Amino acid sequence: MELPSNTVLVTGGASGIGLALAERFLDAGSRVLVCGRRSSQLAAARARRPALVTRACDLSRAAEREALVEWAVREHPSLNVLVNNAGIQRRVALADPEPWETTHEEIAVNFEAPVHLARLLLPHLRRQPRAAIVNVSSGLAFVPLANVPIYCATKAAIHSVTLSLRHQLAGTTVEVIELAPPAVNTDLGGPGLHTFGVSVDELADAAMAGLAAGRPEVAHGFAAQSMRASRDELDEIFGRMNNRS
Repeated sequence: MELPSNTVLVTGGASGIGLALAERFLDAGSRVLVCGRRSSQLAAARARRPALVTRACDLSRAAEREALVEWAVREHPSLNVLVNNAGIQRRVALADPEPWETTHEEIAVNFEAPVHLARLLLPHLRRQPRAAIVNVSSGLAFVPLANVPIYCATKAAIHSVTLSLRHQLAGTTVEVIELAPPAVNTDLGGPGLHTFGVSVDELADAAMAGLAAGRPEVAHGFAAQSMRASRDELDEIFGRMNNRS
C-alpha cells in the first residue's frame, strides 16, 4: 500500500503498537485518527503528537463501534485505511469460573470489533480510489500460548477471516493486509509482562516497510516463523513454548 496521503483510523491507537503505527503514518504524510478506551491515554497521545485526531470509544460495544464509524465517515470523508489493532490479552484458567461477560469482552474487542468495523466501513472504503484494511493478528494465531487461550483463539480467528476477506475483495480497490507481530515490549496484558519482546519501534519499522512493499502478510520475528511453520514444527514450538518439550 502507499503510505502517504491516506486518512487512517487506528483502533487502540493511544499507546503501544497502535500509537507507533499512527506516528509512522503521520510521518509518512497521512492524516491519522486514533480511538481508545481511556481518555487519559488519548490526551497523552495527542500531547505527544498534536496532529492526531482522537476519539474515546469502547470497542466491546456494538453501538459505540457504529457511532465511531458514523463519526469518522462524516468528519473525515477521505478515510481510506482501517487498522484493526485494539486488543485485550488476559491470563485465563479455562477450568476456573468467571462471568461470561468478562470472557465476552475479550472476544468482542479482539474479534467482533475488527469484523464489525470492516463490514461497517466497506461500503465507504469501496468508493475510495485506493483503500486498505489492516488486521493485526499475532504469532500466537498459529501456535497458542496456553495461559492466554482466549486471546490466541481470537487472533487465529482474525487470521482466518482476513484470508476470506482478502479473497472476497480481490479485484476491488480495497487491499486486505494481515500484520502479525511477535511478542512486543508493551503493556498488553499488564505492565512488565512482555519485557522479553522486541521493541515497539523495531516492530513498527518492520511493519511499515512491509506495508510499503505491498505485502499482503507482514510478519516479524517469531510470528514470521510460526506463520510458515509445518504442523510438526508448530507442535514442537507449542511444547517448547508451554514448557512441555
